[in-house]
Amino acid sequence: MITLYSMPSSGNSYKVRLILAMLEIPFKHIGVEYDGGNEFTKSDEFKRKNPTAKVPLVEFEDGQFLSESNAILLYFAEGTPFIPSDKLERARMWQWMFFEQNFHEGSVATRAANLKYKDREHLRTPEILGPLLESGNKALDVMEAQLLKTPFLAGQNYSAADIALYAYTHSAEQGGFDLKSHPAILAWLKRVSDQPKHVTLEWLPE
Repeated sequence: MITLYSMPSSGNSYKVRLILAMLEIPFKHIGVEYDGGNEFTKSDEFKRKNPTAKVPLVEFEDGQFLSESNAILLYFAEGTPFIPSDKLERARMWQWMFFEQNFHEGSVATRAANLKYKDREHLRTPEILGPLLESGNKALDVMEAQLLKTPFLAGQNYSAADIALYAYTHSAEQGGFDLKSHPAILAWLKRVSDQPKHVTLEWLPE
């Protein structure tokens, strides 16, 4: 059985738990939260597993490791309907996954984290939160424009891109983002959560 090191409250970790749940892949879960867990990721033991000292991290049965949430997501999605067979639609899936890491996470997720976690209280200044709100709204506007045209981000079908962007978009209001002004995103969030075997952020294996 694989082992997943993940932060239960993190959207990046949630992506991986979600794909594993949807594909019914059993896994052992080791939770790493800010309240002491971040000390574990800084340990020499963990850095031998992942030198970046971050989660999520998958440890395979043969002792190999894979990090970076979207890389893990694509690894498990390979050979499933979550990766489009059409060449252009597949490239658009990657496009949205690059967008998620380069534009969306750094604003939407970062602003929510600054407001949520105690050790980020010093980052709750107007000089930091203001630009994050502006850039996060721009990212949401880009998603809204696409979702006014297609039911899912890469096109007509649910894909790994939707899993990647759902993770932090569904909780964007924690960062002060007004999703009510993005009706296409709200409708998409419902379509995603209605997918078979979908689980919530709070879900962990028994």
